[in-house]
Amino acid sequence: MPEKDPQSYSILTYTWVVGLSIWAGSVSYIRKLRTGLRFSLIEFIGEVVTSGFVGLLTYWLCEYAGIEEPLTPVLVGISAHMGSRAIWALENILMRRYGP
Repeated sequence: MPEKDPQSYSILTYTWVVGLSIWAGSVSYIRKLRTGLRFSLIEFIGEVVTSGFVGLLTYWLCEYAGIEEPLTPVLVGISAHMGSRAIWALENILMRRYGP
């Protein structure tokens, strides 16, 4: 089996990861709209882009950790739904572990 690196994954893999992440980001934004936030195209685009980035990072972390396929999409979806909160949480974990 060839070694895994970001360049060895198929376009289909990246399509489902980014697609799921964008879907999760959209759901997150819709949830915010239901709490009274007014729609803003710029904020929606920011939410979707952030979710796509976080979902992709989560996928790579799952691959690195050897997490099996049924759990990977769940973790990608949850972290993408969290968006910038997932980045903040990971930053806190890394700061506690490795310090400033």
